[in-house]
Amino acid sequence: MRPVTEQEIRASFVNCSKGEAKRLAVPRDLASLSWDDLDFLGWTDPAAPDRAYLVTDTGERIVGIALRRAAGTGQLRRSMCSLCLTTHLGNGVSLMTARKAGKSGQLGNSVGTYICSDLACSLYLRGKKTADGRPNESLSLPDQVSRTMTALTGFLAKVTDN
Repeated sequence: MRPVTEQEIRASFVNCSKGEAKRLAVPRDLASLSWDDLDFLGWTDPAAPDRAYLVTDTGERIVGIALRRAAGTGQLRRSMCSLCLTTHLGNGVSLMTARKAGKSGQLGNSVGTYICSDLACSLYLRGKKTADGRPNESLSLPDQVSRTMTALTGFLAKVTDN
């Protein structure tokens, strides 16, 4: 992913108001991130751990979505991320819901998917971060990244009704 600025991040959100985007907590370490290792930028709000944000470059534009993390059950269960296929024990994968963009979202409609709770899918793919389980795949890293981005694009399409 190419480096993005705080201003680009705030302008990218498709499922919240401009005021909400202006008030959300953006990571302070943008300048020091290893952008070459990221396929998308994901983070949680340190003041509200049930809030998370995801920003990606679709090739046409930067798109950001605000997410809500479902409360974890605390059970020792194994779950798989729908984006990167990394498995985690316990609360390492969360149901993340996004209010739909536009009128549908204003009416309270949302969509959800299971994502790594720390939104570090890119780092798990590259082995920069370890989890309880990564499949031993024969796919090359570029193919794994492509699969992950296809899954993310599908989720973004549901959020934006495209």
